[in-house]
Amino acid sequence: MSPFLFTLAHFAVLAYALVGGVFLAFSDFIMRALSVTSGHGGAEAMQAINREVFRWVFMTLFLGLAAASLALIVYAALGLTGPAATLIAAAGLVYLLGCFGVTVAFNVPMNEALARMDLSHDATRAYWTGTYLPRWTFWNTVRTIACGLAAAWLLFGLTSLSQARFA
Repeated sequence: MSPFLFTLAHFAVLAYALVGGVFLAFSDFIMRALSVTSGHGGAEAMQAINREVFRWVFMTLFLGLAAASLALIVYAALGLTGPAATLIAAAGLVYLLGCFGVTVAFNVPMNEALARMDLSHDATRAYWTGTYLPRWTFWNTVRTIACGLAAAWLLFGLTSLSQARFA
C-alpha cells in the first residue's frame, strides 16, 4: 500500500469514528431531548441544526469520507488480495451506502421538508412527531451503525495488511 493510501486509511478510521459519534449523539439523546420540548421547540431547534451542519468541519469529514471510501474500494479491489482487501473494500462500501447513501436518500429529504414548514402550523407539529422523529432517527441510527462498521472493518483491514507484511 502506498504511503499516501496508508495514511489516508488511518485518517479514514478516525474520521469514520468521528462522524459516527456525531450520529450516535443524535440517535442516543439529542433527538429524544428535542422530542420532549414544548410546542414547536424541537422542530425549530432541528431546523437550526440542519442549517448549521453545513459548517466546514463536519461537512469536510462527511464529504471527504465519500471520496476516501471510493479510493479505498478501488485500491482494495485492484491492489490488494485476501482478508485485507475484503475488509478495506467492505469498509468503504458500507460508508458509501450505509452513511452517505442513506443521508442523501432519506435524511436530507426529511430535513428539506422540515425546513420548508412553518412552525406556527399544526401540520408541522404532526410531521415532527409522527414522521420526522421516528423515521429520521431510524435512518440516523443506520448511519451510526454504518460508520462504526466502516471504522472497525477498516481498522481490521489495516491490521490484517500489516500482519501480512510482517509474516
